[in-house]
Amino acid sequence: MAATVRTQKEMKDKAMKQLKHEKDPMVKLRLACLARGSTGIKGLGRCFKIMDDDGSRSLDFKEFKKGIHDYGCTELSNEEIQEAFNKCDRDGSGTLDFDEFLVQLRPPMSQARRSLIAQAFKKLDKSGDGVVTVEDLKGIYNVKKHPKYLNGEWTEDQCLRQFLDTFDSQDKDGKILKEEFDNYYSGVSASIDNEAYFDLMMRSAYKL
Repeated sequence: MAATVRTQKEMKDKAMKQLKHEKDPMVKLRLACLARGSTGIKGLGRCFKIMDDDGSRSLDFKEFKKGIHDYGCTELSNEEIQEAFNKCDRDGSGTLDFDEFLVQLRPPMSQARRSLIAQAFKKLDKSGDGVVTVEDLKGIYNVKKHPKYLNGEWTEDQCLRQFLDTFDSQDKDGKILKEEFDNYYSGVSASIDNEAYFDLMMRSAYKL
């Protein structure tokens, strides 16, 4: 259900190649995240959340710059980081809503793809509370063909937990939020040019 090793490699290679010639700081930041794989955008989001001490879900430039540096994003100069911040700070308030920023950072996607991702999350989120847990996955994600389940090494819960961890870049808390799911699949989407292939992949993975 998650991105395959091959898809991940293709995404990273494609992003690295584009990064060498890109001039737009916001696109550069997006490519730098994608060069780290499907969880790249989500990983940057986590850095921002760690710094959001007051829970305001907003960042000033100093926090924004520190988050990018802490994430190890050396591809952008300080001037480019400032330019990216200014682009997102549309009202000129000197602060960014980082949820809005992450939405802007996601690669552009067709409405059809966004709809499939929403359908997949809705199917996983059995309780409808906006969070997918191991309990939600039971009966939806079939572990019976998982090699470690077959050889008796892992229980069903361990296999399900591994699936959830795929979406987590850092604090593997055994939960997927809608925003994390969207950020993850925006990365997967960026590596797949063919609309029909993306559609088939999502429908077969989640039995939509």
